[in-house]
Amino acid sequence: MDPIGTFGASPYTTRDLALFRDADDPAVAQALAPCALIRVAAGQRVEDGLRARLYIVLSGALEVAPDAHSGNEDGGVTQVRPGESVGEQAVLDDAVNLAAMTALEDCELLVIEPELVWQLIDHSNVLARNLLRLLSFRVRHANAQLRRRQKLGEFYRQLSLNDGLTGLYNRAWLNEMLPKLAARARQDGSPLSIIMIDLDHFKRFNDTHGHLAGDAALSCAAGVIRESLRPSDFAVRYGGEELMAVLPDTPPGLAEMVAGRLAERLRTATVFPDMRLPLPHITGSFGVASLAPGGDEHALMAAADAALYRAKQAGRDRVSI
Repeated sequence: MDPIGTFGASPYTTRDLALFRDADDPAVAQALAPCALIRVAAGQRVEDGLRARLYIVLSGALEVAPDAHSGNEDGGVTQVRPGESVGEQAVLDDAVNLAAMTALEDCELLVIEPELVWQLIDHSNVLARNLLRLLSFRVRHANAQLRRRQKLGEFYRQLSLNDGLTGLYNRAWLNEMLPKLAARARQDGSPLSIIMIDLDHFKRFNDTHGHLAGDAALSCAAGVIRESLRPSDFAVRYGGEELMAVLPDTPPGLAEMVAGRLAERLRTATVFPDMRLPLPHITGSFGVASLAPGGDEHALMAAADAALYRAKQAGRDRVSI
């Protein structure tokens, strides 16, 4: 950075400065006259000695990025063009300016020390109003960025709760939501049932027809489960070839009927409808359980798992409660 004189000796006027537009008071121009002008070469960083100063771009452009030490390194990059300023917040907070300022092209900057900024604010209502308007705009911009990041974060969170192959909810979703559903059922006194589903002899299916066919069979089964449930129900891939249906407001008898319907639809589902020799139909073993009075999600899962075991022991391709 090279000093190149003062504002008063330059061709610039207060009308070139966004913060001072409409401030026609000669006292303002007189106060700014001794302020230093510096030149910053393209690619060079503005080094301010960690002191709060107000910088106004007179020519060229600055790139301003939050510093890693600010705790907001994902806040994005801002370009500051002629007439625009940077450093207002640091001056107002009397804090170190941690923004990383780099010249995008050769720049001339007006440097205003914090003491003078406060004097001008006290003296000029126009400056105070322009500064308030600028800060309000930046708050709105920051809030908009925050909302975008929140939406993006929620989008990725939802992705993390879905199984990539089947599109069903995954084990992480179940671990988060089943305790909440059980607590709500206990509080409301409403029934809650689950159906655990294990695709029969799935390892043999994979070994015989290959893993691609196995993935297709698993996706087919997931589609059957998802399309057969109510909008208020939830289809989950519990792990491997194990699927699950979570049925709020569903008593045991109705849950058993739902499981029977799922078993029948699974038997008739075709994995590859466009093949000359379709693969064998897939079947599943179904274990049904309902939340007992005073029970929790752990007891519910254990009951469903025990019912699933009984279905397998009884010969598979059936429903057990």
